[in-house]
Amino acid sequence: MFETGADALPPVLAIALVGGLGVGSQWLAWRLRMPAIVLMLVAGLIVGPVLGVFDPARDIGDLMTPMIAIAVAIILFEGGLTLNFRSLQDATVGVRRLVFIGAPLGWLMSALALRYGAGLSWESATVFGGIMIVTGPTVIAPLLRATRLSRRPAALLQWEAIVNDPIGALAAVFAFEVVLVLNSNLTIAAGAFELVRGIAFATLIGVAAGYGLSFAFKRGHVPEFMKVPVLFTLLLATFAISDTVLHESGLLAVTIMGIWIANANLPSYEELRRFKEHATVLLVSGVFILLAASMDFAALGQLTWRAFIFVLLVVIVARPITVFVALIGSGLPWREQALVAFTGPRGVVLVAVAGLFGDRLIELGIADAALIGPLAFVLVAFTVVLHGFTLKPVASWLGLTGAAAPGVIIVGGSKWTTAFAEALKKAEVPVLMTDPNYGHLRAARALGIETFSGDILSEAAEQRLEFVHYATLVAATDNDAYNTLVATDLAPEFGRENVFQINRSKADTARHQLPRTLGGRPMGLNATFNEIQQLVSEGWTFRVTRLSDEFTFEDWRAERPDARLIGRISRGGEIKLIRKDEDAQGAPDVRIIALRPPEDAGEQPPPDAKG
Repeated sequence: MFETGADALPPVLAIALVGGLGVGSQWLAWRLRMPAIVLMLVAGLIVGPVLGVFDPARDIGDLMTPMIAIAVAIILFEGGLTLNFRSLQDATVGVRRLVFIGAPLGWLMSALALRYGAGLSWESATVFGGIMIVTGPTVIAPLLRATRLSRRPAALLQWEAIVNDPIGALAAVFAFEVVLVLNSNLTIAAGAFELVRGIAFATLIGVAAGYGLSFAFKRGHVPEFMKVPVLFTLLLATFAISDTVLHESGLLAVTIMGIWIANANLPSYEELRRFKEHATVLLVSGVFILLAASMDFAALGQLTWRAFIFVLLVVIVARPITVFVALIGSGLPWREQALVAFTGPRGVVLVAVAGLFGDRLIELGIADAALIGPLAFVLVAFTVVLHGFTLKPVASWLGLTGAAAPGVIIVGGSKWTTAFAEALKKAEVPVLMTDPNYGHLRAARALGIETFSGDILSEAAEQRLEFVHYATLVAATDNDAYNTLVATDLAPEFGRENVFQINRSKADTARHQLPRTLGGRPMGLNATFNEIQQLVSEGWTFRVTRLSDEFTFEDWRAERPDARLIGRISRGGEIKLIRKDEDAQGAPDVRIIALRPPEDAGEQPPPDAKG
């Protein structure tokens, strides 16, 4: 290790460094299209054990452990907030089996891998094996966000990670209580009673907190501006009180609290969930930086070649056997079972809890417990890198991700949206048309365009449609208010830069103007619904033209000065809606889509062009 960072950082500067590295790593990963978790792990290792610039134990001190504990509790609570029972649907059986069958079986398989792979004693293997039930919500959430998995396997992995996380911690508590009984004067009955008491109390306080908060919010006992502060305060109190009764039971309490709130049908639920998601991004970043920066290379030096055998056993034997046995008879397709069996990344909860119980076992005189911390870090690092780089290609190979070229959702069935969808379909861009009126989609269905009859904002749409196949949304009904509502509500889902709507009819008058924070981006057509409908009735057509070295965008614009540019399609088939001509510049083989006047309709495309 270099000595350049020997001086301690002020605590405030250290915390700022953690935030900057974490968020910066996520932004860089987004720009480079790399797994964010890998970059966070690398950043933490560089500033921590490699350069010695940042040492959490030295620079933050005793605050680090409670900070990580609170961060993990908030992460689990936010995960619980996403676990709406209505969203499970056909994944219910799989989740139930992964929890009730997979967790105990995973505990057994992990303990065997530790005993015969890493060579740990049965005491250490049993305690650490319980912790290894967790698959890491701190890792799963960023991976799912980057991979864009299909709905059901994503739900399976998310539910398993969130629900099994507190179960793994409690399994370690149970195993530790057994080891404690065997190495002390306590009776087995007394140890079991303490464990059951803690679990019961955690469940009770979690339900009570969730019910009380839901009741207060529904009855209007808490004003809107106080809801998030009240939520945070109650969350921390629930975690602290439960954890005081039985260590690590606080994770179970806050998870139950989150699940209860998620299923309470709160009118302000979406606002709460999105705010929590933003907080979780910050916390996941910070926790991973702290985890990596705290690593001691000297501790890793205690490991032998058996650590590598242990990791391989966990990844290629223990995890697949656990999943395949648990899902026998579940009716899930083998592709989905294979993906879940392949995906078992571990996260910060594993390292934090493993280090805690490793120290406690050492105090009981179990020497090889000193290896639990280093083994946990090696397992986390290996699985984070493995799944960070391979989950997306494996899921794509199994056909369980969004399309290679994400498509477009068009909200509103009409003559002109049908013509637009037909042009996209001919250009091999995936397209879906939705409308609450079944009859408005008749023409689209006749053309073989995929349709959904129903409200795009309904629970039925959320459960039936695979949004991961689409990256762009166009709100194009004849109802300006509905278009604005759709664009505003789905902007967090697709990204505000990918949500468009046609011009509002009365947007130029002061009393009809809406705040800029509402609605989507205006389309390049620069026209209202009725104006576009009139143009199509007059013979205007949607056409796709391929550019080349011989026929550039400038040539196209010179020949078609009146055409209304809509977007461009990259070589890979990815569409991007644009507003200005300068945004259409691109390399040869880029295709542009535009609404063209009737005099263009009969023209032959120029050489090397497709129009």
